[in-house]
Amino acid sequence: MQIIDHGGARIAALHDKKTGSWQYVVSDPVSRKCAIIDPVWDFDEKAAATSTRNADAILDYVKAEGLTVEWLLDTHPHADHFSAAPYLKERLGAPTAIGEKVIGVQRLWKDIYGLDDDFPTDGRQWDRLFQAGDTFAVGDLQGRVIFSPGHTLASITYVIGGNAFVHDTLMMPYAGTSRADFPGGDSKALYRSIQDILALPDETGIFVGHDYGPDGREPACFSTVREQKADNIHVGGGRGEADFVRLRDGRDATLPLPNLMLYALQVNIRGGVLPPPAEDGRIYFKIPANHFAPPQENS
Repeated sequence: MQIIDHGGARIAALHDKKTGSWQYVVSDPVSRKCAIIDPVWDFDEKAAATSTRNADAILDYVKAEGLTVEWLLDTHPHADHFSAAPYLKERLGAPTAIGEKVIGVQRLWKDIYGLDDDFPTDGRQWDRLFQAGDTFAVGDLQGRVIFSPGHTLASITYVIGGNAFVHDTLMMPYAGTSRADFPGGDSKALYRSIQDILALPDETGIFVGHDYGPDGREPACFSTVREQKADNIHVGGGRGEADFVRLRDGRDATLPLPNLMLYALQVNIRGGVLPPPAEDGRIYFKIPANHFAPPQENS
């Protein structure tokens, strides 16, 4: 765990090594109220088994610090891990929230998974659906929502105090940006979302969603807008949109799907809840065969 004091907030950053995901507890030092952002519900795909190691570590930190949780926030329906928001809600009573465009992701993946007609695609699985520009409070810290599509069509950024929690838009400056080739993704939209983030004040803290510790580095999560504008290998130095799109699309064409994607999306479009039990009482995942298969070359 890393503890970073910046922009009027104390941020506890917890890293999940398996997925490279960062999870955050953002607290107001005065009121001792906090928000939890993008918590991970662990999943072993070989055994198809869930566990709560990451979420329990968050609970332990909240209890040890005497914090009151006001929000359980997801930036988007994740493709590489399950959301632990419902598990934490059961134990903390805090409301869950995500961006309102999640309904588009639900409709998209309802079709891909061939879900029943009665599967709800109106976002009712969350307590609040944020619109762009919405505000909220974490104690005395003011929060607002920036719509940040590109990685997914539903992605949002949370600005809390002097910090932006950007998840899959920017990565650390040495790593560049997040991919934009998932269903509903768009590299042009990603570039424009990043420009909105980089228009924040230079000292705004940028907290990313992933870091994989490349080249033996320790995983990192924090930079500033100034550092991103100067040093980000994909958008720094004023790189233009067309150049970025060529770079991002070329890079994405080489990347495999995330290991957990076809498991994770059917959970996360349900707000972090497993599919309902079948008639035999067991829970089954539904995997669309060959939907994401690369095109076959003619022999």
